[in-house]
Amino acid sequence: MTTIELIENGQPVEVALDDRTGLALRSSELVTAAPSVHAGWWVIGPRTKVGVARIAGVDLTIRPKVNIRRLMFLIGYARDGSLWRDEDVDLEEDADLLKAIASAFARQAERATSHGLLHGYRVEELASPVLRGRIRTSDQLTRRHGMALPLEIRFDEFDVDIAENQILRAATDRLLRLERVPDRTRRALRRLSRELADVSPLPRGGMLPAWTRSRLNARYHVALGLGELVLRGSSVEQAAGTVRIDGFMLDMAKLFEDFLTEALGAALLVAGGRVRAQDRWHLDEATTVPMKPDLVWYGPESATPTAVIDAKYKAEKPSGYPNADLYQMLAYCTVRGLRRGHLVYAKGNEPEARHRVVGTGVEIYQHALDLGADPATLLDQVHDLATLVTRLAATEDSLAARDFAAHA
Repeated sequence: MTTIELIENGQPVEVALDDRTGLALRSSELVTAAPSVHAGWWVIGPRTKVGVARIAGVDLTIRPKVNIRRLMFLIGYARDGSLWRDEDVDLEEDADLLKAIASAFARQAERATSHGLLHGYRVEELASPVLRGRIRTSDQLTRRHGMALPLEIRFDEFDVDIAENQILRAATDRLLRLERVPDRTRRALRRLSRELADVSPLPRGGMLPAWTRSRLNARYHVALGLGELVLRGSSVEQAAGTVRIDGFMLDMAKLFEDFLTEALGAALLVAGGRVRAQDRWHLDEATTVPMKPDLVWYGPESATPTAVIDAKYKAEKPSGYPNADLYQMLAYCTVRGLRRGHLVYAKGNEPEARHRVVGTGVEIYQHALDLGADPATLLDQVHDLATLVTRLAATEDSLAARDFAAHA
C-alpha cells in the first residue's frame, strides 16, 4: 500500500507509481497528477480538497493549512451561523480531519440519543385489508379497478423512522465503512448502529431527507449538522473508470464560499437592505449566458444591486487566462452598472490590491481573510470588510448622483 501525505496549497511530492495508479489519481480530481521526468515516478500535488481517501491502492491524506479547531469553526459557521461551539466537538489539536469529525459525531449522536430516539409523525401509503387513516380514492380506482380489497390507504405513523434518525443512521453506517476511524470511535458507532436498527437506511447516492429545526429536535441539532457533514464529505465515493474512490474529503473553496456568504451576508444586513446569494444574472441581452455572483447586496430601498462580492479561496488561473477572477468581476460590474466589485480570498493565496480598469471607471478590490485567526478576530475581519463595502457603495451612490446632476 502506497501512502501519500500532502498539505493543502503545499508543495507536490514525487512518488513511485505505475501509470494505471497515476492516471487513477489524476481522474479522481482530488489531486494533480503528472508523470515525472523520471520513469516510473509521478508528481502528485494538492488541489483545494482536504481529508483522506483510498484510490487504486493509494492511501491519500491531505491536511488543511488551518488547524482542526479553526476548520471546524468555519464548517459550523458556514452551515448555520455557528452551529456548534468548541466544547461541542472537543477536538484534539493533532487529530486528522476524519478522526476529528468521526469522534465528534459519535459523541454528539450518543448524547442526542441518550434518552431514547426521537419520535415523530411520518406519512405512510400502502395497500391494506384493513381501513386505517384515509382511502386514496384515485389510487383505489386506478390500481384495484373496483375491487373492494385491498384498500389503498394513507395514514400518519408515529415512530422513530423519521428524517433525523435516518440521517444519524446513514452517517453512522458511512463512518463504519471507513477504515481509518479509530477503534474507540468505532465501538461507539457500533453501539449507535444497534440503537438505530429500527430506522430505515437511506439509499446510497440519494438526496438527504429534509428536516426542520425546532424545539422538539433541539438535542439533535449538533449531531445532525455533523452527520450531514459526514455524508456530504463522503460523496467522493465514486467510480473513476474501473477504480473505486472511497474516503472523506472537504472542498476548502466551497467551504470558504459558504462561510463568507453566511458571515458577510449577516454583516451586510446590519446596514439594512437585503442580501442574495448566487443571484441569477445574464451577460447578454438574449439571456443565454448565465452569471451567478456569490453574494449581492441590495442596499436599503434599492431595487438594483448596490455591491457585488465573489468568494475566491485561491485565484483561478486557467491556461491563457491568469487573471480570470478580475475578468469575471469586471463582467459583473459592467452588466449591472457598478463602479466597484469585491473579490475576497483566503489570506496567503492572493495579495490585497485595488485595480482601476482602463477606460471604464470600474475599480476591483481584492481582500484577504486570515482563516488561521481565532474565531472572534476572523469575524471582526468580516465586519470590517462589510463596513468597507457599504462605505464604498455609499460613495458610489454619491458619484452617480453627481453624474446625474451634471447631465441633467
